[in-house]
Amino acid sequence: MSVQFGRWNFEGQSPSPDYIEKVSAALTPYGPDSRQMYAKDGVMILYRAFHTTKESRREKQPCISPPGAVITWDGRLDNRADLICELRDSLTVDSTDVAIVAAAYEKWGMNCLGKLIGDWALSIWNPRTRSLILAKDFVGTRHLYYIIDKDQVAWSTILDPLVRFPGRTFSINEEYIGGWLSRFPAVHLTPYFGIYSVPPSSFVLLHPEKHIVCKHWDFDPNKRIRYRTDAEYEEHFRVGLATSVRRRLRSDRPILAELSGGMDSSSIVCIADSVARGTTEIQRLDTISWYNESNPGFDERPYFTRVEEKRGRTGCHIDLGSSIDGESESLFELEVMSDRFRATPSPRIRNSELFQQYAAYMMSHGHRVVLSGIGGDEVTGGGVPTPSPELQNLLARGRFFRLTRQLNTWAAKMRTTRTLLFWEAAKGFLPFTLAGVPKEMRPATWLRRSFVRRNQAALHGYPSRVKLLGPLPSFQAGLSKLDGVRRLLAHCGLWAELLREVRYPYLDRDLLEFLYAIPREQLVRVGQRRSLMKRALAGIVPDELLARRQKAFVPQEPRKSASTQWVSLPEIDQQLVSSSTGIIDSSRFSEAFQRARLNQEVPSWNLRRTLMLESWLRHLAIQGFLTDQRSTARYHTSSLEVRNSKVVPQPKSSAS
Repeated sequence: MSVQFGRWNFEGQSPSPDYIEKVSAALTPYGPDSRQMYAKDGVMILYRAFHTTKESRREKQPCISPPGAVITWDGRLDNRADLICELRDSLTVDSTDVAIVAAAYEKWGMNCLGKLIGDWALSIWNPRTRSLILAKDFVGTRHLYYIIDKDQVAWSTILDPLVRFPGRTFSINEEYIGGWLSRFPAVHLTPYFGIYSVPPSSFVLLHPEKHIVCKHWDFDPNKRIRYRTDAEYEEHFRVGLATSVRRRLRSDRPILAELSGGMDSSSIVCIADSVARGTTEIQRLDTISWYNESNPGFDERPYFTRVEEKRGRTGCHIDLGSSIDGESESLFELEVMSDRFRATPSPRIRNSELFQQYAAYMMSHGHRVVLSGIGGDEVTGGGVPTPSPELQNLLARGRFFRLTRQLNTWAAKMRTTRTLLFWEAAKGFLPFTLAGVPKEMRPATWLRRSFVRRNQAALHGYPSRVKLLGPLPSFQAGLSKLDGVRRLLAHCGLWAELLREVRYPYLDRDLLEFLYAIPREQLVRVGQRRSLMKRALAGIVPDELLARRQKAFVPQEPRKSASTQWVSLPEIDQQLVSSSTGIIDSSRFSEAFQRARLNQEVPSWNLRRTLMLESWLRHLAIQGFLTDQRSTARYHTSSLEVRNSKVVPQPKSSAS
């Protein structure tokens, strides 16, 4: 995953050498393979390479096309053969990905963005039109942030230089905090007001006078795939998953696959072995697995070892039990005086034994690419089998006789009433304020009521209402789950201590188009989750994994009292930065904290999340990056010079 940074001064002023050096130093840990730079007419672009394919080693970036466009590309182009065929006059089979992208932009302009299949983020500076394009792939596997001031715009793969070097302070983005407290913020947000993230499947077009955000590609809700037999659906799924895995095996170094005992990661490893059989083009595939024999719900060894037996190779095993006990406290310790800048609120996982073992294994074996099963559960009908999307389809299309029949069948299988099943399906069409909010998604009681009122959607995890008139409800449900995955990926930051490019076979564009176009009953049948996946992978994935029930994590009983668990945390006083910024009611939070220390019932996950937030806000205050001086006066120790500047507000966007 290479990194890029750019700054465009509208008046043509060049940045100082000191500024360039500071930004370059911030990027260096993430791109160890090369340092390249473009500078002309007030535009400065830095590129640090992290090579994962043989073609990437021949790239020269930023790439300047014959018409003069300056393109910086971070990604993997999966349909390169098809594009080379369409652009054959200027390309060969050995052309680099960035050269293909440059040729596509030269021929089709911004329309080329929807034709680029793969994981990518790019910037295109066009000196002829004095415009800048920032764009990302449809799922958002790469990061790309930008900040607009009155006289310039800057963009970057990582947040740090945009926060640390603009010469001004920032207000905290409330909606981001609300989303973070519930799990994951919206994909276009960052913690800082005035710094934005390019949304997935979208491009940002920037001129000195305007700022436009638009989608360059989206799923077709009217696309339908219908076969006569189950076998045809199964064959299509097998071919689609194998194609996706093959695309992500493109690397010039050994590849590491995260192998749990679940169906997603296991199927990826088994399919990868079948794809690699008989070819020398694909590098060695190693696996890494976790287990915890002290927790019955997380001892995955009987399952991932079955996959290892099938492939005849043992991977790296990490014992979570030995790592968790000594680190549960330090993960949430208030590190107010930490020298390491933290652009986002996060626990201290870099210091954990688990993290260090993972990084050491990757480094010792030369891995740069990791395969992950993230997304598989959401797109193949995982979780508890639910008839709601199917029933909503029938209800929306007025197929009441089949609706009645399916209600009877599902009610008998699930041992519940038809009325309850019908209500669960029907309430999806209601606003979440009427349908009710699940208990686990309710905001913490110590949040200020005004903050909760302003950020209800974010605090409730961005619940989506099913539209009665429009695409099939099952299609809407698929996109809603994909949006949750997008928010998860947007939250997964880059770590200089663990340089890697993570690839997600279940988030392949062609595979998802197929899964969203087939009947819902192929994915989930009465009482059967992942019906299509299980049928299609029979004989490829060990039967024990296809037949096992859904993985369930059983919370481990603490080995010490809850009061002892909180002893290492400093006393929480009334001078909470999160209170001064209007997020926390300090008195209610102090009450909850004291209840936790007295072994009384309290939502501990929410409490720890709040402590992480407070730790991070104090960290920013000490570093001198917060605008609100009332909240930073007590903690401000930085001599950073502050320059106030007007921020151009984010325009209304067609990208959701």
